Amino acid sequence: MKKNWVLALVTWLVFAFLIGPLVIISITSFEPGSVLKFPPKGFSLNWYENIFKVSMFLETFKISILVSLAGNLMALLLGIPAAYALSRYDFKGKQLLNAIFISPVLIPGIVLGFTFLRYIIVSYGLPVYAGLFIGHTIIMLPFIIRVISSSLSNFDFSIEEAALSLGAGHVETFFKIVLPNIRSGIIAAVLIAFLESFNNVDISVFMTGPGFSTLPIQMLTYVENYFDPTIAAVSVLLMILTAGLMFFIERLMGVAYFTKR
Repeated sequence: MKKNWVLALVTWLVFAFLIGPLVIISITSFEPGSVLKFPPKGFSLNWYENIFKVSMFLETFKISILVSLAGNLMALLLGIPAAYALSRYDFKGKQLLNAIFISPVLIPGIVLGFTFLRYIIVSYGLPVYAGLFIGHTIIMLPFIIRVISSSLSNFDFSIEEAALSLGAGHVETFFKIVLPNIRSGIIAAVLIAFLESFNNVDISVFMTGPGFSTLPIQMLTYVENYFDPTIAAVSVLLMILTAGLMFFIERLMGVAYFTKR
């Protein structure tokens, strides 16, 4: 009983540590005054209304969405075949190739961002949007490969071999047998990679320029110049968006599961 009590206490402390800052930010977003403070002195939705009056938030939100979606699509096109090859076959240099794919996660973000700036923007003179797209594709690729590889590790490749022995082609087998069985892994990889890209700061701060920024960078710039609760309101909306996205994915996976059954 004593051990159960201690375990419960530690569990609640961990939850409080994780959820506490989110609760505080949510409460301070309703502060009616012009200075961010906790606890608030009243209740007001003025700062939520102010989000839609500040055009830079809307513009940078669109840029963040477009970059994350485009980079996610490219990372999927590269990551799914890479994860399949690394999981399905044994070949010379496999460990080295796997290390190269994972390296963007191991390298500090500031170092990686400066490297992208030095070679993608300065050396090759690519436009800012193209450089941002390439940079976000690279940082999403390890998450795509690792999550899908984990899903493929639980896949029985004898099913694929059975389909091939019955006359199905390699491409047909891949799209009709392999992909449907790792669908949940692909969805999870897309979600994790999207959140990593959308919230990225250390890479984006090197890849953006005057008049072109992402939402996290714009939020940092806003905090440097203003002290009102608008940033808290933006954070609450982003939390709601993330929770809604996760709920949608969960429902989608549930419908797919029962349809399959």
